[in-house]
Amino acid sequence: MPKIPFEPCIPTRGTAVPSGRDWFHEIKHDGYRLIVQRDGKTVRLWTRNGNDWSTRYPGILEAALRHRASRFVLDGEAVLLGVDGIADFNGLHSRKHDEEVQFYAFDILASGGDDLRSLPLHQRRSQLEKMLRRRVDGIILNDIEQGEIGPHLFRAACNMGLEGIVSKHRDRPYRAGRCPHWIKVKNRKSPAMNRPEGMF
Repeated sequence: MPKIPFEPCIPTRGTAVPSGRDWFHEIKHDGYRLIVQRDGKTVRLWTRNGNDWSTRYPGILEAALRHRASRFVLDGEAVLLGVDGIADFNGLHSRKHDEEVQFYAFDILASGGDDLRSLPLHQRRSQLEKMLRRRVDGIILNDIEQGEIGPHLFRAACNMGLEGIVSKHRDRPYRAGRCPHWIKVKNRKSPAMNRPEGMF
C-alpha cells in the first residue's frame, strides 16, 4: 500500500448506533473515501489505499483551488448524486460522470500548516465549519446531528435507501487506521452491504 502523508481514520463496523450526548452522527454517502490535500497551487486527491486520483475529479480539484485557504487537508467522500439526490455508486464507479463528482467533507486534518489531528473532533469540526462557511461548488460540508437522535437518524437513512450512518465521539482526536471511536452502522438493505470494504 502506498504511503501518504495523512492516513485516514477507518470506522469500526457496528450493529447499534450510539445514542449518548457525546456522539456526532452523519449520513454515510455511498462513494469513495478521499483525502483532499492543498499546498499552495498544488492539490492532491488521495484514496484510502494511497492512490493518487488528482486527475480524476476536476470539479473537486478546482473547488479546492478556489478556496481562500491555500493550505489544508480535508477528509471526506467523493460522491455522485443521482437525480433523486441520493448517491449513485454505480454511476460513480462507471467513470462516465467524473466531472460531476462532488466532495462531502466531514473532517479537517490540517490548516495553514498546523496539524489538527490531536484536537478533539468538536474543535476540528468547528474549524471545518468556519472554513466551509463560504460555499464553493464541488466541496460540501457533510451535515451532522448530535446526541440521542442517532438511532432515529439511522432509521430515517434506511427508509431513504441510504448506506447508513457513521457516529463519532466528539472528544476524541483523529487516529489513522481502524478506530473504535468512529462507528459505522450500515443499512442491511443497501447494495453497499455486498461490496468489499476499502476497494481503493
